[in-house]
Amino acid sequence: MTLIERVKNVILSPDSEWLGIEREPADTWTLLVCYVAPLALIPAGAGFIGTSLVGVSVSAGTFRVPVMAGILNMVIAYAFSFALVYIVALIIDGLAPVFRARRNFPNALKLSAYSFTPSWLAGVFLLIPGLRFLTILGLYGLYLLWTGLPPLMDAARDRSLLYAATVVFATLIVTVVLALIQSMIVTIP
Repeated sequence: MTLIERVKNVILSPDSEWLGIEREPADTWTLLVCYVAPLALIPAGAGFIGTSLVGVSVSAGTFRVPVMAGILNMVIAYAFSFALVYIVALIIDGLAPVFRARRNFPNALKLSAYSFTPSWLAGVFLLIPGLRFLTILGLYGLYLLWTGLPPLMDAARDRSLLYAATVVFATLIVTVVLALIQSMIVTIP
């Protein structure tokens, strides 16, 4: 299956796509290189272009992040995308027994990676600073996570909403920590 077909199926027909994904052999390398790598590049690259090349309009004119700082920010954001996918997979797998689901790290990694799809696609809106608010469309990934838990982690439907909410809460904490680390690295003189 091509990248475009997989993205389309994950976004438009997640219920049937999760069943197909569950049956696929777990190939971490292919998942990270052929799926995560190109999609995670969208928000990283668009964020660089939007803040360093296009700029953000403020009352005093247009503010642009210096190009070198923008490139550093882009590289770190891109690398942290991989880290976040992996950490979220660890969270999904680690929480499985708490919600009477089956531990299965390869499936947790698939669930994590594919659930970030809307967020990465919505990253295109970072190109134009005035449209940044549309990145909220990436929240569709929360629905994907919720619907993917039963087929991939064998979670009971009645527990999957709380399971998904717990994963999201933990992911928010990890995201804040990674953002703080990123800001500390970029602001080091």
